[in-house]
Amino acid sequence: MIPFNKPYLTGNETKYIEEAVQSGKISGNGIFTKKCQDFFEAKYGFKKALLATSCTDALEMCAILANIGIDDEVIVPSYTFVSSALAFVRQGAKIVFVDSQRNNPNIDTSILEELITPKTKAIVVVHYAGVACDMDEIMELANKHNLYVIEDAAQAIDSFYISKTGEKKALGSIGHLAAFSFHETKNIISGEGGMLVVNDENLISRAEIIWEKGTNRASFFRGEVNKYGWVDTGSSFLPSEIISAFLWAQLENLEKIQTKRKLIWETYHKHLSEKTNPNFSLPELPDYATNNAHMFYLVFNSLESRTAVISKLKEHNILSVFHYLSLHKSEFYHDKHDGRILNNSDRFTDCLLRLPLYYELEPEQVQLITSLI
Repeated sequence: MIPFNKPYLTGNETKYIEEAVQSGKISGNGIFTKKCQDFFEAKYGFKKALLATSCTDALEMCAILANIGIDDEVIVPSYTFVSSALAFVRQGAKIVFVDSQRNNPNIDTSILEELITPKTKAIVVVHYAGVACDMDEIMELANKHNLYVIEDAAQAIDSFYISKTGEKKALGSIGHLAAFSFHETKNIISGEGGMLVVNDENLISRAEIIWEKGTNRASFFRGEVNKYGWVDTGSSFLPSEIISAFLWAQLENLEKIQTKRKLIWETYHKHLSEKTNPNFSLPELPDYATNNAHMFYLVFNSLESRTAVISKLKEHNILSVFHYLSLHKSEFYHDKHDGRILNNSDRFTDCLLRLPLYYELEPEQVQLITSLI
């Protein structure tokens, strides 16, 4: 059996969890939380990193920090996970869905400006498969119209954007706010878990308050105030030290994990590009994006072709899976959508197929999968 995903353990997860338990500080914001947050800020240049219980929670903090409210409009790609939109729906916003590019599931920036109205408050960009959106163009539009840019970087750990000036910027470091996921299907995992990144210095202080249930407890622990209390809205967003300890074991092995995943991705690409196949196309990497090997996918020319390949792989006990259903057609939101047809999002819904990719997948298994395809 070749599963679609298999969580990789480095060997130190339980050791660090035991250390966290023995420390007597397991409720969160302890030594392992600080280690992880310091790692991300130092390595990727994030202004402020705050671990969260999930990427969904991190996005909900983004919605609060951006002061999203009733009747505000937020532009979100339709081809994404529900959390990308749900975090803003919970604040009362109207979601304006935007289509994907023709050759890439990422947001189509060429049609973005026509969706902006006086009610638009934010643009949510999703770096699908860890591949960067065109952030120069998006940030220029946002600055022109005074909008927040929120990077849904759930899949984008250790991936970068190459700006027009040639500067290499970590995904999650460009927008005003960003959210990452450490779900067990991601490159770096903690079972469940996420992270809020704050790049706008004006939002850092409030982010800590929202993170700590609307209190200024973080300032109290740093000795900045002599007592703490309820000063804003918020929730219980920070994870326990047990989750952070697990994550730290993963971060210590980031380069090792990434090297192996990239090797697997390249092996897929090599075998599948050796012969032309009219039934599918390979993922395309724009010049401005790096590849973090979060996933390897194919885009088929029809739903029938994709279904046939899924069935063929299943016959050999290999699990391949499709991905999102277009959010604008969801049972919950289709009546609220403005009726625009989003052809590319729907095409990826019907035709995109994700292949197994995890640390312990071996080259001969990749060769078997590609030969069957």
